[in-house]
Amino acid sequence: MVLLVPPPPPQNMNSTSRLVAGEAPPARPAPSSIDPEEAFTLRHRHRPWVTHQKLVAFSFLGDAAVVVLALMLAYLIRFETGLRVVGVIDAGASVYSYCIHVLLGSVLLLFLLANFRLHDPRYFLAVRRTFGVIVKSCLIWAFSFLAISLVLKIEPPISRMYCAIGCVTAMSGLLTWRWFLYCILRNESFADALRQKAVFVGWNDESDRAIKRFGDGRANQISVIGVISPPDQPFEVKPPAEIPMLGSYSGLRSILRDSGADLVMVVDGTLDRHQMLELAETCGREFIDFKLVPSCFQILVSGLRLESIHGMPVLGIGKMPLHHAFNNAAKRMVDIVGSLIGMVIFAPVMGVFAALVYLESPGSVIYRQRRIGLNGRPFDIYKIRSMRLDAEVGGSPGWTVKDDPRRLKIGELMRAWNIDELPQFWNVLWGDMSLVGPRPERPELIEGFKERIPHYNVRHNIKPGVTGWAQVNGLRGDTCLRERVKFDLDYIENWNFALDFQIMLMTLYKRGGAC
Repeated sequence: MVLLVPPPPPQNMNSTSRLVAGEAPPARPAPSSIDPEEAFTLRHRHRPWVTHQKLVAFSFLGDAAVVVLALMLAYLIRFETGLRVVGVIDAGASVYSYCIHVLLGSVLLLFLLANFRLHDPRYFLAVRRTFGVIVKSCLIWAFSFLAISLVLKIEPPISRMYCAIGCVTAMSGLLTWRWFLYCILRNESFADALRQKAVFVGWNDESDRAIKRFGDGRANQISVIGVISPPDQPFEVKPPAEIPMLGSYSGLRSILRDSGADLVMVVDGTLDRHQMLELAETCGREFIDFKLVPSCFQILVSGLRLESIHGMPVLGIGKMPLHHAFNNAAKRMVDIVGSLIGMVIFAPVMGVFAALVYLESPGSVIYRQRRIGLNGRPFDIYKIRSMRLDAEVGGSPGWTVKDDPRRLKIGELMRAWNIDELPQFWNVLWGDMSLVGPRPERPELIEGFKERIPHYNVRHNIKPGVTGWAQVNGLRGDTCLRERVKFDLDYIENWNFALDFQIMLMTLYKRGGAC
């Protein structure tokens, strides 16, 4: 097998890619009693940013309505009250002209709020942080909006007093609205759904300290649902009576599945290095976040990100760029527009090749195949059929190989130019896929991959794509899977819009988008 040397990756790669490149711990046999597709259907993760999309949308729409009304109120205060004669009198300041200013100002302020992650569901219960983000965003908005208007020479010129009044009205409105939302969400029925369910492995004094901080107040963000005894050693400190004992470390995987845990927390010193890596890989396979609570403030682990939860320093792999609501929503908008344009442009091409396939091999020309998508959810991927109808009858699922005898004559041309993948624009429009992302695999294959390849399931933290970073670098079809995963993780960790458009252009140029 030829090892392809990848191009220089984007800078500041975090620990996930470095761990993949290193030597994997000894492989462990996969559970044989679990059907692959059933396992993915039952155990896919409902991460907060996925399960609470409606709440994110509701909070964003509320913020948008408050911002627009606040900036309109600022206009009325500045130009329709006694303040109209204060300062420079602007004869061109009409309601119509300031509607444009209100629109531009609203977009800018909403961008700032999203940039500071105001809509992250993890922080809906963190009222102090929410208020801090609002105050900071409004102050930055007042100066930046005025500066932008001066640089771009927007007509009519924006009143400096209007910016100051708009800052106050927007800040007041957002603080009031967010306090009202917080009062609703801190009720136990809502707060319990927003909390992450945490399981501790081992217990010591640091665990006691953490549990006290996590339990402060009704709106705490983490709920500890149990503790697992460490391997081959007793507890340093006996867990509190109210924390249930879930079992021993030997039954870790089944405990995590049965408990519905969202988060596994390990205090530094409870496990040795090999056990820590093993546990991190198990959490990745089960779509569970892994966090390390350090026993001291001198953090010596490179590449991990330090977070603070109720004042407790927690070390772990941070959120990926596409886990931020703003980035996720913007990418989704690009996917919708791109898929619509793609279906319109390539509709004649799909029609012609569908007819050619039918002439060579009568039967259904659209081929549906089960794949695994975001957070382990199965979905049906659509392709123009490039093989015989009985291509997999009596055989085992697998990748296509060079000169595959099952392939149709027209299928070879379609695969060379990725024409068989064009119906996946419908998958993108429907929301199962993105234009760019890791290529989805079949559930029968993934059950083995996730056991052999460290951090393989990290690929499922984002939507799969019609084309991807690995594919445009020559890793498609029957190629080194470990190298493909390295490129996929590189993309996930360093995502940005420029990289997405680069991959789409490389797909057209290299004809290497899908497999």
